[in-house]
Amino acid sequence: MTDPDCIFCKIARGELGTEFVAEGEHSVAFRDLDPKSPTHVLVVPRRHIRSLQELPLDDPGLAADLLRLCADVARREGIEASGYRVLSNDGADAGQTVFHLHFHVMGGHRLSAGLG
Repeated sequence: MTDPDCIFCKIARGELGTEFVAEGEHSVAFRDLDPKSPTHVLVVPRRHIRSLQELPLDDPGLAADLLRLCADVARREGIEASGYRVLSNDGADAGQTVFHLHFHVMGGHRLSAGLG
C-alpha cells in the first residue's frame, strides 16, 4: 500500500518523473536532491513504511531487497571497492525528515569516522 500524499511514494510510483539509479522487486533508488557526498542515493521501499521501526517482521524479503539494492547502487556508482556508508535515520530526533523508510547510500570520498 502507498500513501497518496507521501513524496517518496509518489517517486516510487513514477509520478514525478524521477530517474531511478536502480530498482529491485520491492524498492527503488534515486539521487538525493541535497547530496552530502559525491554519491548520495536514497533507497526506498515501493510501499509506504513510515520508519525502520515499522518494517514488517513477517516480510524478511523486503529488508533483504532493500539492502541488496543498497549494495547494487554502490557497485553501479563505482564506490564498492573504496567504501561507502548505508545510513537510515529513524524518528525526528535522529534527523528523519521524510517519514517513509529510506536508506542513504553515500560515498565517493573519505567519510568522517563519527556519526553524531
